[in-house]
Amino acid sequence: MQITDVRLKKVNSGSRMKAVASITFDNEFVVHEIKVIESQKGLFIAMPSKKRLNGEHKDIAHPINPETREKIEKAILEVYNSTDDVEETTEADDSEEVVE
Repeated sequence: MQITDVRLKKVNSGSRMKAVASITFDNEFVVHEIKVIESQKGLFIAMPSKKRLNGEHKDIAHPINPETREKIEKAILEVYNSTDDVEETTEADDSEEVVE
């Protein structure tokens, strides 16, 4: 499965959330509401989740293995680092292999 598109909108929320992204696979399947979060260790992504009755958050969609998570995170953060504060669409470079 190849990443064929990444759309990202930076937000100025005053919180740790810095952007919201959508990622498309094989021009056929899209996942929306992936958040870019700032932590003490740097930026990371949080997959779309739903708050449960007990207050916990449960991912709605997520990668099955660490290699896929890293591939998704790399594609989104590359767009984040090359985007101004205006919503832009950027084709992701799916030719690189990500090695954990």
